[in-house]
Amino acid sequence: MFKGLVDYLDSIQKRDPAPRSRWEILLYPGVLALGLHRVAHWLFEARMYFCARFVNHFSRVLTGIDIHPGAKIGRHFFIDHGFTVVGETAVIGDNVTIYQCVTLGGTNPANGIGGKRHPTIEDNVIIGSGAQVIGPIVVGERARIGANAVVTDDVPAGATMIGMKARSTLVPAEEWLREFIPYGTPCDEPCEELATGNGRRRLEGLEVQLRTLESEIARLRADSEAARGDDPTNGRRSGAGR
Repeated sequence: MFKGLVDYLDSIQKRDPAPRSRWEILLYPGVLALGLHRVAHWLFEARMYFCARFVNHFSRVLTGIDIHPGAKIGRHFFIDHGFTVVGETAVIGDNVTIYQCVTLGGTNPANGIGGKRHPTIEDNVIIGSGAQVIGPIVVGERARIGANAVVTDDVPAGATMIGMKARSTLVPAEEWLREFIPYGTPCDEPCEELATGNGRRRLEGLEVQLRTLESEIARLRADSEAARGDDPTNGRRSGAGR
């Protein structure tokens, strides 16, 4: 058990350069919330729902993080800073990182039956601050959810999602192969338009337009010079000057 705790704290230190020691990490609200959630989840599984909720509410008051006792969470889960909501039927894999103000929310079934209504987050996913992941969708392994993205559809493994509603964007291979991308958001401009057939066709079209404009400017310049050469007043002015 002690070794498992040390491994967990070390996994956080690899993702966050701020702490100077493991003792500091023990004070992180995300670590406290996860520890209390383990207790609440055990009570929930034992059908001691009131006690589970009591621990859940105490954790929320203490940390600002609301994890429903029914949520299933894997190893080395890290919530950085807090103010996060995780719904009842959410399932979170191993080595998942979530930044502040994230919601793993659920849909409201019209028939009143709970069922699976919150996301499943697979291993090694990073969810940026302010992101909203809604509904019984699956976020594939090693996916990245950018800051403030709104995700309501399944996310393929390895995809990087940005925007509202979030769309998939391609990232350079060297970025994708990195073990950890802070906030799940690559800093370079998205390159999806240039990487697709539509993007290439658009670029080729812009190049054609540019060449057409250059030709038109050259023709107008030539016509202007020819007009000045044929203007009789141009010659009289030149003679008057002599």
